[in-house]
Order: sequence, then structure tokens, then C-alpha cells
Amino acid sequence: MDTTQTEALIAMVAVLGLFVLTTLPALLGIARDRRIDRQIKRAEEARAAAERPVAPPPARPEEGAAPHRTARAA
Repeated sequence: MDTTQTEALIAMVAVLGLFVLTTLPALLGIARDRRIDRQIKRAEEARAAAERPVAPPPARPEEGAAPHRTARAA
């Protein structure tokens, strides 16, 4: 490897390093925004679930209806 190739390799590594340094904050910001969006969506879903009307309790059996019993082994 001669001097020209070495200089080209160093320049290429420097350019790639600068590219990473300039894009890393943007990528971290995108990841942070997506995390916040997921949290907001979960909070909205939880609020919507809390505002739904509660279902009435199941109907009670008629008076005088025999309860269901199972036979016991002797």
C-alpha cells in the first residue's frame, strides 16, 4: 500500500466518521420521538378504556331455581 492509497483510506474513514457524527443525533431524535408516540398512544387507549361504560353485572337466577350441584363420590 503506497502513500496515495493510505491517504485515500484515511480520508474515506474521516468522511464516514463525520457522516456518523452528523446523522447520529437525528437518528437518536427519531427513536426518541417514536418512543414518545408509543407512550401517548398507550395513554390514549387506557383513557378510552377507562371512559367506557361498565357492563352491568350478570343476571341473578330466579328465586326458587335449584342451584347446580355435582355428585360427590361416596
